[in-house]
Amino acid sequence: MKVYGIKNCDTVKKALKFLDEKSVDYEFIDFKKTPPTKTLIKKWAKELGDLPVNKRGTTFRKFKEDYESGSKEEKINLLVENSSAIKRPIVESSEVMMGFDKELWSSKF
Repeated sequence: MKVYGIKNCDTVKKALKFLDEKSVDYEFIDFKKTPPTKTLIKKWAKELGDLPVNKRGTTFRKFKEDYESGSKEEKINLLVENSSAIKRPIVESSEVMMGFDKELWSSKF
């Protein structure tokens, strides 16, 4: 299983703590050290049904107008360049999940 996010994000911290407590093996990929690629974001969008953008975050607000008026390719480029605007964590296991929901995760792991 792969978990993508930012190490100092509170939601990611909760998710990693949850996985550690359940003794779930995972590989953590930090967006700050290994930014997501266009291919990866496209894969997540296909699996999730939409781009994995956190529209409530402060990073998103900085380029909201550009994002909303952009083509899909431009939106993906903005997310690659501003990985802090991606909803975290992104989990790849038998399926792709976005965000941390303790109840949902309890049923999966």
